[in-house]
Amino acid sequence: MAALVLAAAVVAAACGSSDTIGGGNKGKVQVAKGGKPTGDVTISNWPGYIDPGKDGTVANFEDATGVKVNYIEDINDNLQFFGKLQPQLESGDSGGRSLFVVTNWMAKQMNDLGYLEQLNHADLKTVFDNIRPEFAEDDTDPGRKFSVPWQGGLTGIWVDTSKAPEIKSISDLFDPKYKGQVEMLTEMRDTVPLVMQSMGADPSNFTKEDWMAAIDKIKQATDSGQIRRFTGNEYTEDLTSGNVVAAIGWSGDASLIGNKNAEWRRPTDGCDTFFDQMVIPVGAPNTAAALAFMNYAYRPEVQANIAAYVNYVTPVDGVQPILAKKDPELGRDPLIFPTAASLKGCSGDPDPPGSAQDQQEVTEAFQNVVTG
Repeated sequence: MAALVLAAAVVAAACGSSDTIGGGNKGKVQVAKGGKPTGDVTISNWPGYIDPGKDGTVANFEDATGVKVNYIEDINDNLQFFGKLQPQLESGDSGGRSLFVVTNWMAKQMNDLGYLEQLNHADLKTVFDNIRPEFAEDDTDPGRKFSVPWQGGLTGIWVDTSKAPEIKSISDLFDPKYKGQVEMLTEMRDTVPLVMQSMGADPSNFTKEDWMAAIDKIKQATDSGQIRRFTGNEYTEDLTSGNVVAAIGWSGDASLIGNKNAEWRRPTDGCDTFFDQMVIPVGAPNTAAALAFMNYAYRPEVQANIAAYVNYVTPVDGVQPILAKKDPELGRDPLIFPTAASLKGCSGDPDPPGSAQDQQEVTEAFQNVVTG
């Protein structure tokens, strides 16, 4: 029930509802304050989304700035993270965080609710000097007023090739011979568009009926026991332990999977892309350090280390020649540097179409399946 309430709140924000939720900034535009970075800063991110260790980006940032970083990998699902923080953000409290990373659609909806501080581009010179042109604008944040791209990628299928090498499509996941050995993501905008495409829907024109038909198919598979469970990043644990033969998952998660037979595959019957964004929440206690971290991550040599570890699409210009020199294979990796042609026809974590009521009906239908 809690998930449904939160989903409804997010939908209301997306559609400009006048409900009482959404007063994190008390109706005032708050701009993140820059300056010399000092003190401590807390950053929340998804698991395995940065190069770790004593020679990793966080440690090097600490050495370069003197800022002490509390780096937390506590984001597993956009809606789940929103639910954890929403009561605090509503009162203008960031929960001690000065920076976190969420997918672009969630960043927009948090901003619409008044939960994010705005960005002064003068404080982000390194970011805007080095951002790749195709990421300088985003439909969810024209002018980059509140978000800076972190990494992006593709949603597809992770397959245990020692058990089910023949799985190549989303349709294959519904084959009864894999009953109870398949998982899907709790992220509606990743899972449902792939199922819609496998059913023949046009990603450039998904209808409400397409969404509901796909959700009904997922529900039937859930009720029959075909789908083992819905997960955030936990699917990586189930692939590691051998609990599943395949899972819908994200292209760069190899570092989280301890199974040499696990292979990410782009489905033959669908394609979905996503991009995650760095944002500064209202009430952030150390915005100067957060802005400094954004700038630091946009140094091409720093970003090259991140990209080499996470294998996701990098938004920073100048990274490819650095990687090509270090590792020619990485320098031409299509998961890090996809071509526009290779992404043609992909969906992009779309919102359901229609009115606020239409979107809420779709969202609730999916959440009902996920929560049982």
